[in-house]
Amino acid sequence: MRIRLLGTGSSDGWPNPWCGCGSCAAAASDGILRGQTSALIDDRLLVELGPDGPRAALRQGVDLRAVEVVLVTHAHPDHHAWPAWMWRGWAEGRRPLTLVAPAAVLAAARPHLDPTVEAIEVSAGDRLHVAGYDVVAVPATHAGPAAGPAVLYDVTGPDGTRILWATDTGVLTGAALELVGDGAYDAVLLDLTSAHLPDHHDLRTWPEQVAELRRRGAVTDRTAVYAIHLGHDNPPPDELDSLLAGWGASAPRDGAILQLGAQAR
Repeated sequence: MRIRLLGTGSSDGWPNPWCGCGSCAAAASDGILRGQTSALIDDRLLVELGPDGPRAALRQGVDLRAVEVVLVTHAHPDHHAWPAWMWRGWAEGRRPLTLVAPAAVLAAARPHLDPTVEAIEVSAGDRLHVAGYDVVAVPATHAGPAAGPAVLYDVTGPDGTRILWATDTGVLTGAALELVGDGAYDAVLLDLTSAHLPDHHDLRTWPEQVAELRRRGAVTDRTAVYAIHLGHDNPPPDELDSLLAGWGASAPRDGAILQLGAQAR
């Protein structure tokens, strides 16, 4: 599995362009600019469709014409920008595409979907097979029915590589932990946004959550653990990198390419 991180930042990005705090100033000085979190898996599966993602793909030298599936976690605008479906409708040579998302996302998207898009509604606990990938919707500790209810995604690729896409969320519920505890992941990508926003991880809960996943066997010594959905409530990038390294994790930059499974060996 090959994951291109189109963005690794929170809703306002990092640095926040309106902010002069020390964390934002340090990120800007180091040239570490993070857009809204989104990823492109094997060029076929797009995770999150916020305003930043499609243009970030082009800046990174790829387009979205080969995408077969779009997974959206919830309807907050940094994760689902419904005008993107209108923009796609203006393109030539559109191929069939499947949108997988909770009810609130589909309600916003449906008026703008053209006939090439199949919409599949998911709720926590649902399992499906799309474009060669096995996908499990895991309950997120985030938002409510108006935006979701939000889910996370457990994705297994055609080669057996398995990842947990866990943004946005606070501490996982018992029901979520039951679903993710079914064997080890090759990679866990886990929200680390803020100590001030509800239903997100911070520097206290994040390592505790990783430790809990390790106790349940979902994270092992061979699991790559990444912090995503990063914002300026975190310390400056070099300090955050040092903290994460001590926890056996890292905070990849926008544009990073993660090679997992057989491709990484």
